[in-house]
Amino acid sequence: MRKRFAITVSLALSSMVTGFAPAAWAQAAVVPAHDASCPTILNHSFKRLQDEAPQNLCQYAGKVVLVVNTASYCGFTGQYEGLEALYAAYQAKGLVVLGFPSNDFGKQEPGTDKEIADFCFNTYAVRFPMFSKTVVAGPQRNALYTQLAKESGTVPKWNFYKYLIDRKGKVVESYNSNTSPQSKTLVAAIEKLL
Repeated sequence: MRKRFAITVSLALSSMVTGFAPAAWAQAAVVPAHDASCPTILNHSFKRLQDEAPQNLCQYAGKVVLVVNTASYCGFTGQYEGLEALYAAYQAKGLVVLGFPSNDFGKQEPGTDKEIADFCFNTYAVRFPMFSKTVVAGPQRNALYTQLAKESGTVPKWNFYKYLIDRKGKVVESYNSNTSPQSKTLVAAIEKLL
């Protein structure tokens, strides 16, 4: 309990110093211990975007997960708005959107984690969990994206490529960048899994 209190106090102090609102990403405030019920696809840790606190994705076990690689200077950047709307509409039913900024495609995410966090929050009011800038393509891609590629049979072709994972941790579909968050196909697939 003391550790949880200390983390909460630390986040509150951080917001006073940086002006960043940690409540926007409050769901990711505590790193849970690994649980045997955690699907392999979620058994990865990443730093949270706004403060680089380590986060284990096992905290999203049992949820429907939409994983998206993002970029601040892309023709698809406006999809942040749709992703946030999707998250807001279905979060209570068990959907979580996980954003992974990446500079892999067209060098369209050149900023620091703080710059990316400020942009996401101030421009699009993003509240879904976002993680530190990472590599999602090529031989240096992170372990989650390596596993997503293996299980789906496809790799991200550009920014805002999406992977849909069911409550049991199975990758059920991937969607190219042209698939908007409000696409009838994507929404129907999410609703079916919820």
